[in-house]
Amino acid sequence: MKRLWMLLILSGTLSASPISVPDNFRAAFTQRITNPDKKVIHYKGTVRFSDQKMLKWVYREPTRKEVCSNGENVTVVDHDLEQVSYYLMEKGFDLAEILKTAKPYKETKSVFIAKYEGKDYTIQLDAKQRLWRVAYYDDLENEVLIIFEKMQYGKGKLPFDSMLCEAPVSYDVIGE
Repeated sequence: MKRLWMLLILSGTLSASPISVPDNFRAAFTQRITNPDKKVIHYKGTVRFSDQKMLKWVYREPTRKEVCSNGENVTVVDHDLEQVSYYLMEKGFDLAEILKTAKPYKETKSVFIAKYEGKDYTIQLDAKQRLWRVAYYDDLENEVLIIFEKMQYGKGKLPFDSMLCEAPVSYDVIGE
C-alpha cells in the first residue's frame, strides 16, 4: 500500500509550474509498477484532479478500488475486499511541487526532469502540451510509470461530490 501513496497524491499550487496544468483534468490512466525483481503489475482506471489538491483515482483493473484525497486525508475504498480505509497523509506524490522543479530535458519542449524530496522524475507532455507520462522510482525501489490517456483539461473546479469516494455502509471500516 505504501507504494501507492506515491502515486495517489496531487496537491499544492500549480500556477508557478513551467508545465501548464489546468484548474482540473480528467483522464484514463494505465500504471505500471515494476519491482526490483522485474515483476510487473499493471493497473487501469480513471483519474480526476480539481481545485489544486482534490484527487480521485478509480482503479478498474486488476482490482476495483477508489482512492480520494484532499491533500491532507486519503480515503481508500477497496470494492473487492468490501473495505474502507481512512488515512492522514504523511507524504505523497505531490505533482504540483514536482512540476515547480521541472526543467526541460536538453532542448526538448515535451520532456522534463524534476527532483523532489530526493527522487528523480521524468515528465512527458503530449503534442498539445498536456500531461502524458510520469515516471519515477518509489520508496521501495519500484519503477513506476503512469500514462494518461484521453486527457481532458478544464477550467474551474469539478463538482465537489464527483471527487469523493463513496462506499456501501456494509463495508468494513479501518481508521477514521
